[in-house]
Amino acid sequence: MSMLPPDLPAQVARSLAEDVGSGDVTAALIDGSAQARATLLTREEAVLCGTAWVDETFRQLDPAVRIHWHAQEGDKVAANSILCDIAGPARAMLTGERTALNFLQTLSGTATITRRYTEAVEGTGCSILDTRKTIPGLRQAQKYAVRVGGGRNHRLGLYDMVLIKENHIIAAGSVAAALAKARASAPGVPVEIEVETLEEFRAALAAGPDVILLDEFSQDSMIQAVALNRATAKPVRLEASGGVDLETVRRVATAGVDYISVGSLTKHLRAVDLSLRFTLLP
Repeated sequence: MSMLPPDLPAQVARSLAEDVGSGDVTAALIDGSAQARATLLTREEAVLCGTAWVDETFRQLDPAVRIHWHAQEGDKVAANSILCDIAGPARAMLTGERTALNFLQTLSGTATITRRYTEAVEGTGCSILDTRKTIPGLRQAQKYAVRVGGGRNHRLGLYDMVLIKENHIIAAGSVAAALAKARASAPGVPVEIEVETLEEFRAALAAGPDVILLDEFSQDSMIQAVALNRATAKPVRLEASGGVDLETVRRVATAGVDYISVGSLTKHLRAVDLSLRFTLLP
């Protein structure tokens, strides 16, 4: 399974601080010695993602809370199936419920939609990429969920890849000048150039970036770009972007591009519908 973000405990701590603040005044109504159990289920089919965040939430609140998972991270789970059983101090369980479910429903939502996209392009040799259109503070978590769903991460931030867009080209003077400056200022860092026309594509291909991003290209233009790339002495990787959805993604993939980036994986996600049912123990 994909490597967990190193800042996972900090993500949970920030979320608990945001929700609990100076203390859970409602959970204080429950006797401090009370024990409870709960069953977590999903009301819809989903790809399970975020179990480590649930575990960490209750670990930080009270290590006495015990969780038994019935499904593994990355599993496709059916509607109305039980995901886990939780037992332990009632106060900690009630306090951590919303934080734990917020993580699980959000990350499962990202993993679920990503899995649908990756299944849609299966067999084409094309990979699904995410973007930087993430919830502030949760980028590492959402990009982890994309990996669990079978997708691949584009750049994590502004530091690990150069992405030259129209304004960068204008400022530099030309595609070739922008690429030369990128190679000089960030040696060893991958360089990608975004183009909007076949004319721009030819100029970018001649400049020799690592990746060329075909933005809002028609199907015919993408096919032409792929053919031109394959005919050159040093082909580069091609990424398609712009207006791609589940109905069109396979058609785009069959044009022969290496990647398709989909901002909606993390930007327009819909949380999975979960339900946690509590029972106080006598």
